[in-house]
Amino acid sequence: MPPPAETLVRAGRRAGTDRLLRSQFSSVWLRPWTVVSMAVIAIWALLAVFAPWIAPYDPLKTVGANLQPPTGAHWFGTDELGRDVLSRVIVGTRLSLPLAVVIVALSLLVGGIIGLLAGYLGRAVDTVAMRLADLVLAFPQIILAMAVTAAFGPSTGNAVLALVIVSWPLYARIIRSSVLSVREQEYVVSGHLLGSGTIKSIVKDVIPNSAGPALVMATIELGNAILMLAALSFLGLGPRPPAAEWGAMIALGSQNLSNWWISLFPGLAILTIVLAFNMLGDSVQDYLDPRNRTGRLR
Repeated sequence: MPPPAETLVRAGRRAGTDRLLRSQFSSVWLRPWTVVSMAVIAIWALLAVFAPWIAPYDPLKTVGANLQPPTGAHWFGTDELGRDVLSRVIVGTRLSLPLAVVIVALSLLVGGIIGLLAGYLGRAVDTVAMRLADLVLAFPQIILAMAVTAAFGPSTGNAVLALVIVSWPLYARIIRSSVLSVREQEYVVSGHLLGSGTIKSIVKDVIPNSAGPALVMATIELGNAILMLAALSFLGLGPRPPAAEWGAMIALGSQNLSNWWISLFPGLAILTIVLAFNMLGDSVQDYLDPRNRTGRLR
């Protein structure tokens, strides 16, 4: 018995939708700037993993003359203690990249839970959570992070804690907004009518359909976390010397601008990785934006 015409039409539409989604995926992820950003991030990630074997010298030891400009032996020159700047930039990835991931992951976890509860439960929970978020957002991020780090004492752990404290409201507000729109959708209401409990509804219906904006924010905030961590280190509130950290290296070079190479190369490292994460975040946003998807499917 031949299949009904309606079944054939649905199958054709489904196949066309699949082709369009694959085409959308290709068009987003094969853009030149997206490929470049992913390549830059991959290079820095590989440097972080293999830094002890790639770095030409020990980043903590004197290996040449003090304040030597870039030469064949030391491509990025040496600092005021005769340490190789290239080695310190490479090894610095083992601090900046993992700490940025930790900061974003913890901020997303804390802000996600608070925003989810505020948006889904509403009422008093929403009011208290959003007023607390407004209180944190009322201060400039770097000023509040400096105050928290100074209160607990300069260290790597306290710098991470400070950046989590100033970053979680961003995720809380975004996820709350997404949850507010999702919880009124027909499939969520229908789930309640069919007997789905609160936890099951949140896990099955709300979280998968409200996580997109948070993922975009997290991708972009990876670059911002690196920048903020470098800023705290520049001010002497991050990882302590003699740790190889990009912000601290820029601070040392800024004391004598005639030795330009000490600040230039870690600054370029920060620039490239932050730009790469920002461009990747734009691509993630384009791919997850339902308006773009709807426009392509019509």
